Amino acid sequence: MSDFEQQPPPVTETDGDTTTATGGISAEQRQWAMYAHLSALVGGVVTGGWAFSVGCFIGPLIIWMIKKDTMPFVDDQAKEALNFNLTVAAVFFVLLVLTLGTLGIGIVLTLPLGLIVGLAWLVLTIIAGIKANEGVAYRYPFAIRLVK
Repeated sequence: MSDFEQQPPPVTETDGDTTTATGGISAEQRQWAMYAHLSALVGGVVTGGWAFSVGCFIGPLIIWMIKKDTMPFVDDQAKEALNFNLTVAAVFFVLLVLTLGTLGIGIVLTLPLGLIVGLAWLVLTIIAGIKANEGVAYRYPFAIRLVK
């Protein structure tokens, strides 16, 4: 018998629409999970930042709604991205209310906080997209889990 005949074929399982080696997450699922995280960046660019509370969670919401039943990894990561972006939107809303509630004087405090939160949002979103593309289930450190 040759070496080829002695080796059994790799065991495969079906994940969504593609087939992968056992224990792995399909490339398609990893890619959609990455899109779920990075779509928040696209939403922020498209809305120009003025509608942060809407633009940044629409992308993860759409991906979650479309892929939640067929791709478990995408379901998990899109929910994570959605929860994080809802949390950040709530923080920005509170900062806006504080700024307006103090008739603009509070901007001395809310502007630096907004910049720090915005920078953290950008960095964590990019890290999450990279990790999702590697097949790692990323958890944001400061997300309130609203969508379960």
